[in-house]
Amino acid sequence: MSDLPEGIKHLVPVKQVEKSIKLTDEAKAELQSVGMMDEKGKLKLKGASPKMIKRMKLEAVDCPVLKKEVAFIQCYVCRNYHSRITGQVYCKGEPL
Repeated sequence: MSDLPEGIKHLVPVKQVEKSIKLTDEAKAELQSVGMMDEKGKLKLKGASPKMIKRMKLEAVDCPVLKKEVAFIQCYVCRNYHSRITGQVYCKGEPL
């Protein structure tokens, strides 16, 4: 039996990257639709300071659902995102 919370299929480590990974157009559209990004493309994450957002832009995860490396911000707004604890993301792992 796994020690992951119920409904969680993956524990994905967050890693630092040298250069920020571009958000996909789908991720940008999702961010704009929920009010987390303005028309100019500036992130407006509720409860996150500009310093925290800058740090989040330099983080990435190997997405088990998309089977590729994605920016942490894209992971953060994904419906599979559950929570992040001590440098690891709890992912529900459901198909998108």
